[in-house]
Amino acid sequence: MRDSEFDNLALQGINEEAELIPLLTPEDEEEMSKEQLPEMLPILPLRNTVLFPGVVVPITAGRDASIHLIKDANEGSKVIGVVAQKDEQTENPGIDDIHTLGTVARILRVLKMPDGNTTVIIQGKKRFEVAEVLTEKPYMTATVREASEVRAEEDTPEFKAIIESIKDMALKVISESPNIPSEASFAIKNIESNSFLINFVSSNLRLPVKDKQELLEIENLKERALATLKFMNVEMQKLQLKNDIQSKVRTDMDRQQREYFLHQQMRTIQEELGGGATAEDELTELREKAKDKKFTKKEREYFNKELSKMQRMNPQVAEYAIQRNYLDFFVSLPWGEYSTDKFDLKAAQKILDRDHYGLEDVKKRIIEYLAVLKLRNDMKSPILCLYGPPGTGKTSLGKSIAEALGRSYVRMSLGGLRDESEIRGHRKTYIGAMPGRVLKNIKKAEHSNPVFVLDEIDKLSNSHQGDPSSAMLEVLDPEQNNEFYDNFLEVGYDLSKVMFIATANNLGAIQPALRDRMEIINVSGYTIEEKVEIAKRHLLPKQLKEHGLKPKDLKIGKAQLEKIVEGYTRESGVRTLDKQIAKMVRYAAKSIATEEEYEVKVTNEIVEKVLGPARLERDKYENNDVAGVVTGLAWTSVGGDILFIESILSKGKGAMNITGNLGKVMKESATIALEYIKSNADYFGIKDDIFDKYNVHIHVPEGATPKDGPSAGVTMLTSLVSLFTQRKVKKSLAMTGEITLRGKVLPVGGIKEKILAAKRARIKEIILCEDNRKDILEIKEEYLKGLTFHYVTDMSQVIDIAVTNQKVKNPKKI
Repeated sequence: MRDSEFDNLALQGINEEAELIPLLTPEDEEEMSKEQLPEMLPILPLRNTVLFPGVVVPITAGRDASIHLIKDANEGSKVIGVVAQKDEQTENPGIDDIHTLGTVARILRVLKMPDGNTTVIIQGKKRFEVAEVLTEKPYMTATVREASEVRAEEDTPEFKAIIESIKDMALKVISESPNIPSEASFAIKNIESNSFLINFVSSNLRLPVKDKQELLEIENLKERALATLKFMNVEMQKLQLKNDIQSKVRTDMDRQQREYFLHQQMRTIQEELGGGATAEDELTELREKAKDKKFTKKEREYFNKELSKMQRMNPQVAEYAIQRNYLDFFVSLPWGEYSTDKFDLKAAQKILDRDHYGLEDVKKRIIEYLAVLKLRNDMKSPILCLYGPPGTGKTSLGKSIAEALGRSYVRMSLGGLRDESEIRGHRKTYIGAMPGRVLKNIKKAEHSNPVFVLDEIDKLSNSHQGDPSSAMLEVLDPEQNNEFYDNFLEVGYDLSKVMFIATANNLGAIQPALRDRMEIINVSGYTIEEKVEIAKRHLLPKQLKEHGLKPKDLKIGKAQLEKIVEGYTRESGVRTLDKQIAKMVRYAAKSIATEEEYEVKVTNEIVEKVLGPARLERDKYENNDVAGVVTGLAWTSVGGDILFIESILSKGKGAMNITGNLGKVMKESATIALEYIKSNADYFGIKDDIFDKYNVHIHVPEGATPKDGPSAGVTMLTSLVSLFTQRKVKKSLAMTGEITLRGKVLPVGGIKEKILAAKRARIKEIILCEDNRKDILEIKEEYLKGLTFHYVTDMSQVIDIAVTNQKVKNPKKI
């Protein structure tokens, strides 16, 4: 029986106010059995406890669902269903993760603990079975039915003898165990109910959850009593054996002999169990491991010094375990062990092309690195940072690089990491000290030159526990990381041969000093053509395999893939596309499983049937029949987009209003554009008095979306000139660029994404700053087909190209 359970006799006998809670009597049991079982109960899964009818136990709830359930039940009927989990490691158990037979319980008290957990004291009522789960969120509820129980043999002499045996055995266990208080025997003697005695003893047995659940599920009370008695006999034998072992080493001793006694007792226990590792065995094992390690002279001397320190320690003191764990980690690191790099550049190119379509700049940089490594055969590994939107293959690229190089691969997620000790480790003198995650992953890689992916490096955050970004500086500096100092290891470790690859979505969130140590490689979004190829080569075969289908079971053509890309996804990466293709594959899987006929070759109609109507319409270019409406190009987190700038005149005193959820920079661009037009009114053929007689209103549609940045400067300028002159803007034209008061057009970023957005919108001509010409040269010619570019340096050039001499229909009289 568990000692701790008897220490909690207050739960069964005395409450906080020292008022007696009487033990369950036969009358109480009979009244409890007559209670009507609710049709529906909230279900509380327990990790390592089985509740028996009549027994009072404390339960600590730490999971959000459990805390929510207890709060609702305590405010309501206070009746819940308690069941045991099949695996205590399961964090969010479902119906398949719990036993279906449990105990109805009543909440007696709910206590809020200082550590944030909730402790609830509950009493079992009667057994029940889960019939059907109704909900799983925010916590599990189910319809239940009462579990049958056979109690016809209680008056027989045999049953009474079993009950007496259980009482006698329980009293013997209490008397033999020095840790169980004598008051426990008083509680056993005063239990009047036979079934409660069986349940009380079963609850307090030192048994695994599986065995206790089997006891609870026995319908026949006599059989349950016999099973309980059997387990008690086993526990009594264990207790007697423990006492015998203790008697072998018992001797008269003083304080100086105490440590020696404890050591001898441990050795005797190990001998009784058939042997076990002694302190000397552990020292020998560490020495053997260290023999094969490629330590430097300094490292070997340090290891031998620490090993000698461990040898002088008493194995029973807490510091001994700390020192043993430290040395075990020390010899587990791959000191001086390096995998052999592959220098077959053609094979490496094939691997990169096989796993990733597109990403030409990244592949080119990796092949360049391999080429230099092949020629020099030794170099400090570069720190690459793949920067771009989510879902573009930054993380998975690391695996391909590792395969191409023939190196080990490890990945460390940095999202939300805010403790500097996660990088540098804790000093080993602290309780619970651990090495940092960098060296943990090096140990896992089993080589000192793996491909090490630092995922989401822009998600590092600060806290009172230090700045992890600053701790990463030493890891990622090629001039420092050959002697990386981990607080736990206390010896410099060489990370200079590790190939670090960081990934980030937002460069602005990375500490400037950290960003300076990395080579930034932009992984921009995929074009429609690239997405179609990726879906065809990678996503569709992967989803077919994951759903148990063969390639012949579903065929999606290029036209249909393009329809899915354009109509159902709007992102730079391919994660949403992967989900949409998975829906198409599930459509085929369901048809095959239900033996229904379906079209193996997917058509546009089937795409709309499975995925619904297209939710993302292609960006449309608007006509040029209205003055003041101009098409601009914008960059968003999910790729490029087109942007409409609208402006209108109304009689007033020259005020300017700007709407459309615009940021400070865009509003300043509008002000600059208007002031430039006022100062050059003669050049544009605009009368000066217009600015005093009319108000100007500039609007950017889609006000729900925040918009900011300097890229719309030339667009606003063109919109206002078209408005004041009532002349048409050139058809199928879009533009992007920043403007200055001096009349200059400045370059902007995100050109590739903006060009792709223009193609989607059927734009024919694009105005860009002259300095953006180099960005166009980096884009494949196939993506530029059908586009004409106008490169400008001055605002007047923008107006000459964009605004025609044709008046709009029904021009406003100004």
